Amino acid sequence: MILVWQLVATAVIAFLGGQGFAAVQGDPWLTLAVGLLTAVLAVAGYGWVVRRTERRPATEVGRAGAGSAFGRGALVGAALFGLVIANIAFLGGYAVHGVGSVPSAVGLVGFMAAAAVTEELMFRGVLFRIVEQRTGTWIALVTTGALFGLVHLLNPHASLWGAVAVAIEAGGMLTAAYVATRTLWLPIGLHFGWNFAAGGIFSAVVSGNGTSQGLLDATMSGPVALTGGDFGPEGSLYSVLFCVLATIVFLWLAHRRGNLVPRRGRTAATTLAQ
Repeated sequence: MILVWQLVATAVIAFLGGQGFAAVQGDPWLTLAVGLLTAVLAVAGYGWVVRRTERRPATEVGRAGAGSAFGRGALVGAALFGLVIANIAFLGGYAVHGVGSVPSAVGLVGFMAAAAVTEELMFRGVLFRIVEQRTGTWIALVTTGALFGLVHLLNPHASLWGAVAVAIEAGGMLTAAYVATRTLWLPIGLHFGWNFAAGGIFSAVVSGNGTSQGLLDATMSGPVALTGGDFGPEGSLYSVLFCVLATIVFLWLAHRRGNLVPRRGRTAATTLAQ
C-alpha cells in the first residue's frame, strides 16, 4: 500500500505537468517554467508522502548536497552522451550543419528536468527502493530496470531492442548511481544531463520521441546498430557500452561503501533508506 500511494502521488504530479506542457506548447519560456515547477512539486510531494506513509524523513531527496550531486550527475550524463555522439560522428553517422535554436533548447531544460525528476522518483525512489527492501539489490536492479525498459515500449518508434537498450543503460546505470550514493540527486542529474545533451544540445531523437531542435542543427544517418535508428542514439551499441561501463563503476563504489543489500537484506535496506 505504501508503494501504491507513493506511485500515485508522483504519477498525478507528472500527469498535471504533462497537461501543463500541452497548454503552453510552442512557448519555450513557459515550457521552462512548467517543467521546473513540475520538478519542484514532484520532489515536495514525494517527500510529503514518504513522511506520511513511512514515518521518516525523505533523506534520499534531502537538501544537503543536492546541488553538487545533481551537478555532478548532469555533467557525467552529458559527457557520456557526448562520447556516444563523438563515436557515431567518427564513423560518419552524425553531421553538424550549423547553429540550432537557443529558445528551443531553453524549453527543453524544463521538459527534461520534469521528466528526469518524475521518472527517478517513481522508478528509483519508489519501485527500486521498496523492492530492494524485500529482495536485495541485485534482484531489485534487474526487475525494476526491466520494467523501466518495458515502459519505453509505449514511446513512438519504440522497438524491443530499444526497450532492452534502455533497460540496460538507464535501468542499470541510474539504479547503480542511486545505490552508490543512496541519494536520488545523482541519478536525477545523470538522467537530466543525458536527455538534455541528446535533445537540447545535439538535436537527436530521445527515446523515439522525434527529433528535437537543440543548440546544434544536425542530422544522423547510418546503420541502426550505430545510430539507434528511429528510436535515437539510446538504441546505439555505443550507448549500451558506455552506460554499462558507468554501471560497473557505480556498483563498484556501492560495494566499497557497503551499500549493496544481500538477498535477505530487508532490515539493512530499511536502515540505509532511513
